[in-house]
Amino acid sequence: MANIHIVTDSGAHFANPRFVQQFPVTIVPNKVIIDGKTYREGVDLAHEEALKLIEYHKTTPQVQAPTQAEYYAVYEQLVRRSSGIISIHPSRQLSTSWHHAMAAARELTGHCPIEVIDSRAISAGQGMLVRSAVREMDAAESFDGFVRTLRGAISRIYSVYYVETIDYLLQNNVMTSSHVVLGSMLGIKPILTMDDGLLKPMEKVKTRTQAIDRMVEFVSEFDGIEDAAILQNRNFMTEQARILQDRLAVEFPGQYFPHTIYGPSLAGLIGPDATGLVVLENEADVIGDSLDD
Repeated sequence: MANIHIVTDSGAHFANPRFVQQFPVTIVPNKVIIDGKTYREGVDLAHEEALKLIEYHKTTPQVQAPTQAEYYAVYEQLVRRSSGIISIHPSRQLSTSWHHAMAAARELTGHCPIEVIDSRAISAGQGMLVRSAVREMDAAESFDGFVRTLRGAISRIYSVYYVETIDYLLQNNVMTSSHVVLGSMLGIKPILTMDDGLLKPMEKVKTRTQAIDRMVEFVSEFDGIEDAAILQNRNFMTEQARILQDRLAVEFPGQYFPHTIYGPSLAGLIGPDATGLVVLENEADVIGDSLDD
């Protein structure tokens, strides 16, 4: 379908950042406050520099989603030259981005259709939904059909994160203080997953080797993968990411598992010292499973 424009915020992460420059995608930057200073995510501060600042100051950064007025300004420009707008956001339970976008879209009712979508994901998961939208754009026969296809993809996004610095999880109410204290005493670290739009502890491990084992086991349950990304806290490949990539190559021959640094939006939730794995399961595999049931 011609002339559809995609809008998202800077929390969406892409293994290839140049991807969005080739397509009708607008990224509205979050604001990240680190040690009292405000930066536009992805504009004023590179991701690696942001993570180093967060780690240095030992405080949880404040992440502010684009405001209603900022989304309105973007939509107002786009409705004049678009047949439809798809606006994709992180989980509404972890960010106010979706709420602000919905309020802005309501102000422009009567212009071209604006669909505001809660990805129920964060970071690379949100980015994968954007990538899926770009891939499906030309094949869409109608705007409503396009929206249904995208909403169907949400349930196929899965993610796991091994977190080294658990203090951030306490500050973000992902773990209770008793669990954080117990984890520190026993030397165990959590593996998190996204469950219905929330970050939740899935398992606890003592070593990085155990963490990699659990992450590989998690993904090996899928028959096929449409998209994938390994998230880490450095631009160059870390040893943990390399081992994870090698293990996944054995489980999924021919499947590409790119590595990329994650941004301050995600670091504000899980800290600057984590490793993540995000996948988009093949649609055909999901349909096949449902037919078997």
